[in-house]
Amino acid sequence: MGKYITEKRMKRNKIDIKWSPNFAYAIGLMTTDGSMSSDGRHFDLTSKDRDQLINFMNCLKINVKIGHKTSGHTNKKITRIQFGSVNLYKFLLGIGMTPAKTKTIGELDIPSKYIFDFLRGHLDGDGCFYSYWDKRWKRSYMFYTVFISASKEHINWIQKELNKKIKIKGHINRSGDHSIYQLKYAKNESIKLLKKIYYNKNVTCLYRKRLKIEKALGIIDLTL
Repeated sequence: MGKYITEKRMKRNKIDIKWSPNFAYAIGLMTTDGSMSSDGRHFDLTSKDRDQLINFMNCLKINVKIGHKTSGHTNKKITRIQFGSVNLYKFLLGIGMTPAKTKTIGELDIPSKYIFDFLRGHLDGDGCFYSYWDKRWKRSYMFYTVFISASKEHINWIQKELNKKIKIKGHINRSGDHSIYQLKYAKNESIKLLKKIYYNKNVTCLYRKRLKIEKALGIIDLTL
């Protein structure tokens, strides 16, 4: 892997390429919900959450029109933004991202200092959090934090990084149609993970997802 950029600042195309919590969060969103054109310049970020697109633009300090595209599966309109930046494109290639990355993405060169900001973006993009009462035991409330990718190499890398950083292992399984990999962390490991991801009240995040997590933790008298 190439050495990640830490100090050099490039301000062309309105994007300041410098690692920060917000920049790392935006890279997490781009990793999951974004796509890179093959022309070496253009990007598309698609999300059903308009707030997510606004967060992304705020993090990169850009302002482009929010448009729509039609989902091929549901025929519903989904919000999207499109923008261009040669410098950002080259930067993303340098840290391991490529066009048509869905099934081929592997390790990314993310500074250790910003890995949890990156993972917060990753979680907001394709990840999920769910909870339920386990009927096998009284008063047993379970919840899981899940990272999702179509690339086994990428999901293995996330698992390895989290085990190295905070000593949690999780477990990986595949969806019913075997199209995606899911890295799941159960309650005790989720608590360790979530406290790192949401390390203060002001971090950029998808508010509805954070609120869902806070409500679940509140049931067991914990807070972020």
